Amino acid sequence: MDAIMIAALSVSIILGLGAASLIGLKAWSGWLDLKRLELTQAAGDRTLPPASGRIEIADLRERVRKLEAIAAGIDI
Repeated sequence: MDAIMIAALSVSIILGLGAASLIGLKAWSGWLDLKRLELTQAAGDRTLPPASGRIEIADLRERVRKLEAIAAGIDI
């Protein structure tokens, strides 16, 4: 009776470890897929911003330049 009990316990432990390993591998694969997706999207974002965005940035730079001139006491 004891040998059968030990064998059943051993088999269940091995099956449990195998199932946990498969779940871990599936999760790892999903995480890698997510990182690949993030990298491909980041590579696609390196294009120029739309023209309206560039105009807004230029406008902000001009405002900053004027404020710096005012702070320095220079009349524009």
